[in-house]
Amino acid sequence: MPGLGALSEGNRTYFPFFSDFRGHNVTALRVGESSALASIFLLALAGNIWGICLLVRRRHRLCAANCLVLNLFCADLLFITAMPFIAVVRWTESWVLGDVVCHMLFYVVSLSGTVVILSLSAVSLERFVSIARLRHAAFRRRKALAAALLLIWGFAALATLPLCCFFTVVRLPAGGGEEIQICTLVWPSIAGEILWDVTFAIVFFLIPGLVIVISYSKILQVRRPLRTALGLDCSEELAWFLDSKWVQQEIIRLEQFYMFKTSEFSAPFKSGKQLVTLSTSQAQ
Repeated sequence: MPGLGALSEGNRTYFPFFSDFRGHNVTALRVGESSALASIFLLALAGNIWGICLLVRRRHRLCAANCLVLNLFCADLLFITAMPFIAVVRWTESWVLGDVVCHMLFYVVSLSGTVVILSLSAVSLERFVSIARLRHAAFRRRKALAAALLLIWGFAALATLPLCCFFTVVRLPAGGGEEIQICTLVWPSIAGEILWDVTFAIVFFLIPGLVIVISYSKILQVRRPLRTALGLDCSEELAWFLDSKWVQQEIIRLEQFYMFKTSEFSAPFKSGKQLVTLSTSQAQ
């Protein structure tokens, strides 16, 4: 069995999904690592399911931002599905899951991670446009929102497709004339690997990161003028905002809630007043 988490053959190093923790008590280390993976898996599973249930319960108020957040939860659930397979390889230290799982495992991890990054940038952009224009202008229609979600998943699936193609099962020589199977990434050329790495880093890390930073910095810049407008005068956009249908519905709900709470608060005093009147009439 190999003694390191990364295997090497000649001048080439392979990534085999094996554990990097080594020591005299290997079993205890494996138990500890498996327990940590199981804890992370269960916490992530419970947290994402809980978040999905909260959003589904409020489906009548499921706006574009909430749909994008729901997409985040789904992508995160897809991400953690790889953890049980990785835990199996931690114990076997040899790839026994077959070619199909080898092609799909890291592809699913990369796909879901890419969807999370793109969804975060879409959420920040949608919030900026909504706040800047004082209405839900970004992804306002269901068709536009569905197209945006399909674009996110389709773009991420195509961009990470090389990982599905080039992850394969490789047999390497081990001690004693035996062979060991690993699932690893084998690029056909070094130039292609460098080109994909640089492009992926720019398109799916640098650009979305800039979108997130710029969007939230613009939100902070818009926040102060909006406070001034709300406190001093009412511009045309603000008047349109206050006259919009969904704002009026929220005002009606607040009034109903206030009337309900007022009646609930005054009920004990009314009942007490009736008791006092009743006792006075009985005394007479």
